[in-house]
Amino acid sequence: MSRIAPLSDQEMTEEARAAHAALGGYGPFDNWARVAAHCPPVLEHVTGMLNTLRAQDTLPRRALELAMVTVSKLNACDYCVSHHSPWLTVTGLSAEGVARLPEVEDHAELDACDKAVVRYAEAVTTRSGRMRDAEVSDLREWFSDAQIVELTWRIALCGAFNRFNDALQIQIEAELEPTSA
Repeated sequence: MSRIAPLSDQEMTEEARAAHAALGGYGPFDNWARVAAHCPPVLEHVTGMLNTLRAQDTLPRRALELAMVTVSKLNACDYCVSHHSPWLTVTGLSAEGVARLPEVEDHAELDACDKAVVRYAEAVTTRSGRMRDAEVSDLREWFSDAQIVELTWRIALCGAFNRFNDALQIQIEAELEPTSA
């Protein structure tokens, strides 16, 4: 059970209801949105940012999902792993391949770009202040500076989501299969 009771539609502000509805197009994050609705600016701004980033479609979906599943597994966030693992399988990774993350050595389903993304997500998550310049510049083989900025932001944001979800014990939506981090 969530540590903060999810708000019903009637309990939400008009702005929060609109943001909740807009987030529905991003994915099945109803429980997250209903808890975030206690602070409407959080729900509104996160929803706007996520929908804008998805609409501009700068990063390949596979790279984005690899990064988010890696971060969520490193942080042991079952909520985020349960939400993002299915998207990663849609991009061609098997369930067994997802389960192996963040391990990349001898991972037959990951190409060099995939491995670079996973390694970068691990570095940003576990040692961002001690990274080498090469860990960023190595990504330039596959990504523009704009894509690297977004990838870094999405990795950091995913870590924030992990902490929010775990601290408040946000429940995984019933329509999703729970996946352990």
